Amino acid sequence: MSKTYDVIVVGARVAGSSLAYWLAREGYEVLLVDRGTFPSDTLSTNNLYSNSLGLLRGMGVLDALLNTNTPIYRRAHINFDGAVIDGLFPESDGITGCLCVRRKYLDQILFENAKAQPGVTAIEGFRVTALIQEDGIITCIEGKRKDGGDDIETYSARLVVGADGRLSKVREWAGSERKIAVPTDFASYAAYVTDFVQEGEMHVEFYKNQDKLAIVFPTSDDQFVVGVMYPLDDSAWMERFKSDPEEGIRRLIDEGFGHTSLADRFRKANFAETVKGMHGYDNDWFVGMGQGWALLGDALSFKDPAVGQGLHDALYGAHMLSEILSQYPASEWKRSWEPMGKVYQSAMEAKLMSRFWIGCQFTKNTPAPPEITAAYSLVGSDRQATETFLGMYNYVKEPEDLQKEIGRLLSGVNPQIPQK
Repeated sequence: MSKTYDVIVVGARVAGSSLAYWLAREGYEVLLVDRGTFPSDTLSTNNLYSNSLGLLRGMGVLDALLNTNTPIYRRAHINFDGAVIDGLFPESDGITGCLCVRRKYLDQILFENAKAQPGVTAIEGFRVTALIQEDGIITCIEGKRKDGGDDIETYSARLVVGADGRLSKVREWAGSERKIAVPTDFASYAAYVTDFVQEGEMHVEFYKNQDKLAIVFPTSDDQFVVGVMYPLDDSAWMERFKSDPEEGIRRLIDEGFGHTSLADRFRKANFAETVKGMHGYDNDWFVGMGQGWALLGDALSFKDPAVGQGLHDALYGAHMLSEILSQYPASEWKRSWEPMGKVYQSAMEAKLMSRFWIGCQFTKNTPAPPEITAAYSLVGSDRQATETFLGMYNYVKEPEDLQKEIGRLLSGVNPQIPQK
């Protein structure tokens, strides 16, 4: 079987389905394939800040997501080695609040939305097995359907996009260069729990105590997603988690965060599903485009899940890549890979790199200098500085804005008093 498309997108979760949607809106013929079927879950922090909800509203799917029994929340409680920041995320794009929707809902809604667009052909259960080149340019994919036996299917396109995740095969076959690699020092585990009670209005909770981290998001179906991190080189904790990950999470929260209310509240929680984990990963950034190929989402750049930016980056990147491609006639793509690639790389790095480096800071097991903890305490003592800090997560504010706020607090300037 053979057919030619403008773009083939390999991977149909958040990044891939969003790209297929935007490309179809630009009038392109798109083949969207995924080795899995929907609905299905995947390991993820699930969180969407208000700027991401703005992007989803632009795709026409926000109302469907709000109807998934997933609560909107506005508040964050952060305890960073004893320094507490507690406040509300600022509004962005006319939206107040965040949504931590389960991937089994989010991915299916985005997939169905893409599939419904004129010009999109979608195939579930299709595993890509190879990329084919002609004169050094990738022009085709080969693959098999789950229910197709040994039959090989071939599809051609002007461009093949790898939206196939952190361990992207498209990236490997295309030979994309890795520009940055910062290995994590931590193992990470995530679980869904019920019967967990929060203090005050629903919110995200983040805790760091020396070499251990814990994070809690309210998610769909009256559940919470809980993530914990401990050092990869801690053999005692590694054995505990390998033998019984549920008990490992309970013990880590008890021993690491017993000085907070989290430990007591988590003792009453019940695990709803199997615990999932990763024993180490790289925070990395790759070259995003080459001769007949491009990368998107975690295939382009993976960053520490503690900062919760992965879904935003996938959504933003899908829109950006579609816009860049639409600026060049499809008939000219073959002669424009280098200029398009430079524009795409520059645009993605300019927008996302600062949060990537924030993630890299979390991923290293190094004691926080006293001045950093003092700065967190200072920020937490001031409402305006707290809002600026939280505004970095949804791009209302930038890291340099937080530096200005810290400078203001150190100088004793009151923002309510006009300065001459």
